Amino acid sequence: MNRKVKDYIVIGLKGMAMGAADIVPGVSGGTIAFISGIYEELLNSISNVNLGLFKTLKNEGFKIAWKQLNGNFLVSLFIGIFISILSLAKAIKYLLENEPILLWSFFFGLVLASIIFIAKQVTKWNFKNFLFGVLGAVLGYLITVIPSVNGQETSYLFLIFAGAIASCAMILPGISGSYILLLIGVYPTVTTALTDKDLRVLSAIMIGVVVGLITFSKFLKFLFLNYKNQMLIGLIGLMTGSLNKIWPWKLTQSVFDKTSGEIVPFSSISDLGSLSVFQKQINNFDSYKIALEKSVFPLKYSDTNHFIDSQFGAALLLSIIGFALILLMEKLAVKR
Repeated sequence: MNRKVKDYIVIGLKGMAMGAADIVPGVSGGTIAFISGIYEELLNSISNVNLGLFKTLKNEGFKIAWKQLNGNFLVSLFIGIFISILSLAKAIKYLLENEPILLWSFFFGLVLASIIFIAKQVTKWNFKNFLFGVLGAVLGYLITVIPSVNGQETSYLFLIFAGAIASCAMILPGISGSYILLLIGVYPTVTTALTDKDLRVLSAIMIGVVVGLITFSKFLKFLFLNYKNQMLIGLIGLMTGSLNKIWPWKLTQSVFDKTSGEIVPFSSISDLGSLSVFQKQINNFDSYKIALEKSVFPLKYSDTNHFIDSQFGAALLLSIIGFALILLMEKLAVKR
């Protein structure tokens, strides 16, 4: 494929969009790759990293091996991803801590539109395929109700493992790599490492990501070639079930006590004050982190949290913007 410099700039911009999505739990960079029309090329390029590539490098030289790898494409894409992650880490961390309702509303609209977009790619619906969707939805929902805790294990090997698992999710449309990091308890560690430039943590995560991408991409390529409809329908179900995770209005049910290492009901922690105060000033409590939340309607949220605005109007607007953004990307991809 003959590409010009401007084509690689566009690929880099798509990488930046993927990086922005991957840094937020609940949103998948794989979905952005799918929508922007580079998903299958990405899978094919990553799956080219094998023993055959090294044989080509040895027998025919770097230039031929680089072409076999589709190196220009991968470098342009991953430069965009890394630029986006590094530049947005602080902003996303700030918004997650200070404006969670507005941020989650935007991404709720984005993911909802992504579900519709992927559904359009399915060429055959039948009862068997429908069951894949149901199972995906059940699995997606069950994942969202697993308590999210900050584990104490941050060894180098554990971080490599975390990176490998997260990379599998990063490349799969509908599953967020950062959400997987959140579930296994290292998301705060990684976001802090990004802002503090902690090379120990970042290098371990990167090693895991590379290992995960190289191994998992081959399996995904196999599914795409042989079971594309079932795979897409399963992803639709998974994304639909996981919408509970990114629902903007949530009430705290239990917290993780960093001192004891236990998950305890919110009602048993008297020094946290009222639920309203905790929801509003969560960042001031160093000893506790939210472990489990319950999704509620905006009116219920306002009734329970008397001193907190549900921000319904702004949240609805941002959801519509997120939804419209995906539709715009779809039209651009079709036009291209």
